[in-house]
Amino acid sequence: MCNLSSPNPTKTPSAVAQIDRLERVTLGERVHTKLRDLLMSGELAPGQKMSLRSVAETLGVSMMPVREAVARLVADQSLEVLPNRAVRVPLMTCARFRELTAVRLAVEGFAAEQAARSRAESDLAAIRHFEEAFLAEARSPEPDADRAVRANKELHFAVYRATGLPTLVGIIEGLWLKIGPVLNFDLKASAERLRTGGAAEHHRSLVAAVNAGDAAAARKALVADIEGAAGFIESTGRLLE
Repeated sequence: MCNLSSPNPTKTPSAVAQIDRLERVTLGERVHTKLRDLLMSGELAPGQKMSLRSVAETLGVSMMPVREAVARLVADQSLEVLPNRAVRVPLMTCARFRELTAVRLAVEGFAAEQAARSRAESDLAAIRHFEEAFLAEARSPEPDADRAVRANKELHFAVYRATGLPTLVGIIEGLWLKIGPVLNFDLKASAERLRTGGAAEHHRSLVAAVNAGDAAAARKALVADIEGAAGFIESTGRLLE
């Protein structure tokens, strides 16, 4: 005769606790991924504040996974906690911006070269898709700035993923967590800046070089894109001295 009762009822609370912990970890990862994506895409601006409660309500989760995700981003120096316990995207100094830009030129320039050497057809399809998405906003009489900065980020990372080097992509993600919000000062400056600022032309050159397998041209286009944006961002006077 089968005994369908639990062989050890005392284990049940522990199992439930493990399930609860797993759910919180999963939600924490989801919140962390979402906040990372907003930072890297430039959809959050330097100095922008948010409360943990507002984040929880927006994402439809409890406070615990939000606290866990924010704690990780604070540890990465991608967010900072204010005295009133609100959370803020850090402000950027000129010195810090120039340091990050110099590192990006070296690391992302190398990634562009590797992408030109290693890209597959599926990579090229993704790269073209995001280039078109960016161009659609750049050419629009009323561009959506959030869509433009997101397309810019997705295009860059489609190129970086084409390297087939996940460690390299992870390093670049760490850089974009810090530099992404500052892109607000460029791509969101005005519709005219989006149309004539040079990003679309640099993207065109980058995509063409990666497609042709021309590593040197890919680096040159990527460097021109970063330097063009950096020059404009410094000219706005919105970085701290």
